[in-house]
Amino acid sequence: MNNRILLPFVFLGGSLLAQVTYDRLLHAGREPQNWLTYSGGYASHRYSALTQINRDNVKDLQMKWVYHPIYQKTEKNQSKMENTPIVVDGIMYTGTALEAVALDAVTGRIFWKLPHPLDPTAYYNAYEVNKGMAVAGDTLFWATIDCHLLAIDTKTGHVIWDKLMAKWQKGYQFNVAPLIVRNMVILGPATNEAGANCWVVAYDVKTGEELWRFNTAPTSADEPEAKTWAGDSWKHGGSPIWNGGSYDPETNLTFWGTGNPNPGWNGDPRTPGDNLYSNCVIALDADTGKLKWHYQFTPGDEYDWDATQVPVLVDMDWQGQPRKVMLWANRNGFFYVLDRTTGKFLMGKNFVKQNWNLGFDEVGRPIKDPARWPKPMGGILIEPGNQGGTNWYPPSYSPQTGLFYIPTWENSGGRSPKGDPGEWVEGQRYTGTGSFGGGGRATAAAGGRGAAAGGRGAAAGGRAGRGGRASSANYKTEEEGYGAIRAIDPKTGDKKWDFKMVNYTESGVLSTAGGLVFGGGMEGNFVALDALTGELLWHVNLGGPNASGPISYAVNGKQYIIGTGEGTMYSFALPD
Repeated sequence: MNNRILLPFVFLGGSLLAQVTYDRLLHAGREPQNWLTYSGGYASHRYSALTQINRDNVKDLQMKWVYHPIYQKTEKNQSKMENTPIVVDGIMYTGTALEAVALDAVTGRIFWKLPHPLDPTAYYNAYEVNKGMAVAGDTLFWATIDCHLLAIDTKTGHVIWDKLMAKWQKGYQFNVAPLIVRNMVILGPATNEAGANCWVVAYDVKTGEELWRFNTAPTSADEPEAKTWAGDSWKHGGSPIWNGGSYDPETNLTFWGTGNPNPGWNGDPRTPGDNLYSNCVIALDADTGKLKWHYQFTPGDEYDWDATQVPVLVDMDWQGQPRKVMLWANRNGFFYVLDRTTGKFLMGKNFVKQNWNLGFDEVGRPIKDPARWPKPMGGILIEPGNQGGTNWYPPSYSPQTGLFYIPTWENSGGRSPKGDPGEWVEGQRYTGTGSFGGGGRATAAAGGRGAAAGGRGAAAGGRAGRGGRASSANYKTEEEGYGAIRAIDPKTGDKKWDFKMVNYTESGVLSTAGGLVFGGGMEGNFVALDALTGELLWHVNLGGPNASGPISYAVNGKQYIIGTGEGTMYSFALPD
């Protein structure tokens, strides 16, 4: 049961009554003082047009307030904050996997709190985090780990309706930020290597009625996509939704990235075949959910390289002609440019070291190195490693500089295991790593619990370097691998600059019209960089991994920056 907590504060100035209309979402760029969607706008640039904080004065930033939620400790709980907050007219809506809150965006005081506790004895097989929420009208939408979609009154925290979208016992979880398009709230479930087939779905914002659904893995042997899976392996294909989508109002297409097929590290049960629609970007008609086009980044994936990234939509000059493109830095280590109207492949270039792809054919299909495809039993050294060249952490595009900023893992390669996946069991992990606890029977050839064996996050706390030397959790040499904020010219794929970190990164990045890029690393440093050169202009240590997407907003003419460290959110601004 949800029991909201009302605190003895009231909303001031009547901002409470300002509804977030579709027109406001459509033209979010007109009100840079707000942050109305997970990615700041439908195109997902994660760019702020605010300029009060700039290259010259960012060194003077001061902490203004802190929000530290209470985390319920369970075996699977992660006490870190991945949530990108929503800001509407001075009110911030944020939270974790266990609570949603409304805060005063100036002081951080709580107006209301809605807890949604999880059963501490239940095996959710989930990452107990929340990436974000969405607002339509005066309703806040929150998708929970145990598969509820809650429609919440933004004024009171009262639950208007509660939609059970799936059964978590079958291996499903929801941690994505929903996308609002007109009268629809659009999202999809993930499965943590449990072989539960996933989908993208639209619900009516007023009633919770399902309006359409697109299945990202087959539901019948008669579907053409089922023919891209060996035998009946499609029944446990996965293809999860781990992150939010984007929307192009001119074409009425909504774009979503899909995750890896299952078992994730052993493709033998499901190949030969591409395993559609895993590891894809899918373009759906926002009115009907019908597929318009797809592009598959890693067909028949055996390395857990989900397309978990948020599609970034840019109108730019491409080879002398204006073009509507999509920019995508993929977990497989390649940066892509696609025509977002047709899905045509325009460019693919590695942005980190890689050893799996020999090039692309004329339609953009990767030419796989036969030494690594199929993966040999027992595993093989792969670049990039299990966590990829990047992961779910959102990138940023700056129309001011024309650069694309990627949270990057470099030199992250390691041994990717492969073992007997065993029999699929509903709600349990089905990985094919060959490790005990990893969804299959251990095999002598599997080489133990390599860095990748534990799935997402296994490498996050440090890994053995290539010489077998254990690396510190908070310091890594370049040879061991490192995180970076990497600036790419999207017209060429060339690297323009790098800001190297002493550990990996799980933080998204934000670019601003003040000529800045904000981001952070797992060692806790939250940084402001010169957007043109990558020069470090300011930093503060927030006490633990930066793991959300930074944002900027303004209230009464004063600009703020939000960053997170460990499980805490921090607000910064210039001195009063």
